[in-house]
Amino acid sequence: MATDKYFLYPKDVASFGFDWGRLALTVAPEVNGAERFSGGVVDLPSGEGHARHNHPGAEEIIFVISGEGEQMVEDENGNPVTRKVGPGCTIYVPESRFHSTKNTGSAPMQLFVVYSPAGPERTLRDLPDFRLIPPGA
Repeated sequence: MATDKYFLYPKDVASFGFDWGRLALTVAPEVNGAERFSGGVVDLPSGEGHARHNHPGAEEIIFVISGEGEQMVEDENGNPVTRKVGPGCTIYVPESRFHSTKNTGSAPMQLFVVYSPAGPERTLRDLPDFRLIPPGA
């Protein structure tokens, strides 16, 4: 853990690596003691994205920092709603709703994600393509 738990860059923490990209948790109970939410930076290479999934019992906020993509979020009837998203767009994913993100641009896509309550990110460790990337790598 970085010595300064209040001011963190993604390079300061271990990242979760996957075939589709990586997640650097900069806010989480195990990172800096956050109790009610967790969050971090997601990097998606061009053409990559995460498959349709949900976080039972948790809401999510996705903020597009850079890049372009397609975001799907299920509506209250379970129907997929897909929109093109780019820098500055905030996506709200209600509790337990299925969603997916794909980088459709030619450059990397970077997102900041927040989970409330904290915890959905722990299940990512169980995915078959999960690997822990050390800080700075």
